[in-house]
Amino acid sequence: MSPTTQPTLTDDAFAVLTLRNLIFDICNQNGGGHGGSAIGMAAIGVALWKYIMRYNPSNPEWFDRDRFVLSNGHCAMFLYAMNHLTGYDAWTMDELKGYADAKLNGYTTLAHGHPEIECPGIEVTTGPLGQGIANAVGLAIASKNLGARFNEPGFEVVQSRIWCMTGDGCLMEGVAMEAISLAGHLHLDNLVLIYDNNAVTCDGPLSWINDEDINSKMRASGWAVLDVLDGSHDVQPIRAALEHAKNLKRKPVFVNIRTVIGVGTTVQGTAKAHHGAFDVDSVAASKRLAGQDPSTTHSPAERGLAFFRERKTHGEAVEKEWSRLVKDYEARYPEKAAQFARRRAGDLNSSQITDLLTALSIDQFKDMATREANGLVLQKLWEKCPALCGGGADLVTSNKFLYSETEVFLPSAGFEGRYIRYGIREHAMAAISNGLAAYGPGTFLPVIATFLIFYLYAAPGVRMGALSHLPTVHIATHDSFAEGQNGPTHQPVEIDSLFRATPNLTYIRPCNAEETIGAWMYVFSDAARTSPTMLSIARDPVGPVPNTDRFAVAKGAYVLVEHADADLTLVGCGSSLHHVVAAAKMFGAEEEGGIKCRVVSCPSFGLFDQQPREYRESVFLLDGKPIVSVEEYVATTWARYVTASVGMTSYGYSASNESNYDRFGLDPKGIVRRVKAYLAFLGGRNARSAGWQSI
Repeated sequence: MSPTTQPTLTDDAFAVLTLRNLIFDICNQNGGGHGGSAIGMAAIGVALWKYIMRYNPSNPEWFDRDRFVLSNGHCAMFLYAMNHLTGYDAWTMDELKGYADAKLNGYTTLAHGHPEIECPGIEVTTGPLGQGIANAVGLAIASKNLGARFNEPGFEVVQSRIWCMTGDGCLMEGVAMEAISLAGHLHLDNLVLIYDNNAVTCDGPLSWINDEDINSKMRASGWAVLDVLDGSHDVQPIRAALEHAKNLKRKPVFVNIRTVIGVGTTVQGTAKAHHGAFDVDSVAASKRLAGQDPSTTHSPAERGLAFFRERKTHGEAVEKEWSRLVKDYEARYPEKAAQFARRRAGDLNSSQITDLLTALSIDQFKDMATREANGLVLQKLWEKCPALCGGGADLVTSNKFLYSETEVFLPSAGFEGRYIRYGIREHAMAAISNGLAAYGPGTFLPVIATFLIFYLYAAPGVRMGALSHLPTVHIATHDSFAEGQNGPTHQPVEIDSLFRATPNLTYIRPCNAEETIGAWMYVFSDAARTSPTMLSIARDPVGPVPNTDRFAVAKGAYVLVEHADADLTLVGCGSSLHHVVAAAKMFGAEEEGGIKCRVVSCPSFGLFDQQPREYRESVFLLDGKPIVSVEEYVATTWARYVTASVGMTSYGYSASNESNYDRFGLDPKGIVRRVKAYLAFLGGRNARSAGWQSI
């Protein structure tokens, strides 16, 4: 088509063409990418970014912006292209050219293979299918809660809506269905889930693997459902559906939009369109339709660019209008406005909370299991920190997560509550908490709780939170085989290894209330503002452990009992540390040879690794004398510190607390027996040169 006939295309149609041509260029520049769905979603993108969403490309961090989540994160170039076209300063054409580049010689780009939260205009890191839907539910809960707490008639200072794009794959993942179920139950009518229904997966037609009635499924889950039968071409029907979605009340909205994957190419409608480069002839025809030379790349037509860039000035005006509203709000409701400002600034009230934790008397926690002490500490913190929110997976009585009925986040209560009843949805619970944390830095500090063994269900969400530098708090209770009669299905002998190995996740296993307080002191420190923390705590009673120190927890490990000329160092953590202390006393008795023992508490490997070398070497000496760890877990993580480990090599057993410690040789007499055998094996040799031993 010649330039003279080009104006017969409507502005919408030309905008769709502009977006598709840019996606063609991004996809083909380095030999491929996941462009098929992005091409098919172009009309949806025009409807959302041009007509529907409230956002300001000049300020990606504007607090009351609408949030867009690309749950089908493999379509990342769709989001990158929209950010460029609408004028996000960081999303230059040079950045787009980095997509799928080999990135040799240290070259970097914002255009990663999947969207990453560190980049402007990206709300959450997505890619593992279904996670984004759960993140969007967390963002919607955050917006609902803030609106309920701070909005006043005529002063709706929180209006942000959540728009989430999904494909077939996300809707099949368990985490998404858990989150969808909860969102329907909670009536999150500020959440719109847009289904790019192209009926094709990576391997072939969707009908090969799924033939369910998705609309009926969503209605049964408490969602309103809208249909758009042709979403590949005409923008206005999509716009009308999304406008209607904004007006529906008491239900989240599912918009089922039929599209054609790879539309307008030789592979359209097939699995071959899912990823890979597009054929030259189809791309050339599309460029000609826009009145461009087919050899032109990475150069959107001025008409299309102007159509999108108008959103930049529009967004600036929308934010200015909101800022004026907030100023008027400050004059009318000064106390609320001050609280709202603190929440936007991420003020966790850390100094007062540190004072509270410092002043807590340990006497009130005497002989309490760490799960009980943790519950009381959290209750005190909840009163002092409005940013704390979250809940448990239907186990709060066991987790000791204390709350009142008036604090529950429910539509019937106006969404003001901070306690969320997640139900038995561990994976979604973790991923939703990431969405809460992502709403604004420090605006929410999510806390969730379940048994440590069930964190295996939640592990993908925990990992995504760590990867995304989101400060969430995971309370993992029942963390030993003192779980007892529930048996090996509930006894997490190996789960700690996963979380202790997870980068940017701080795993803390306190031995008593004193160290539990110290763990929370770390949570509210500046060091924890960009990482999640897991508190691994127990139901079994604590025993006597001398010299524990809440302030030393931040060091990760510290000496409890020192001997200048010690023969042996014993180290442990958590609810079994008192057995280690008792074993050290037995070694010191004359009938056991008067072996002098140092005793070390090591609640957090990750925190210990961050200490100066001199300190680390003062705790775990390098003098060749044996250092033995004791823990009721498989000892995969201890070898970098100690010379031998007393631990588990099997699953647990359905039996009482006391009998299990005896059965597996982890009570004081068992520890002494196993360590003595190790000392005999060493025969006075340098323990480090003998290599690490599992004993």
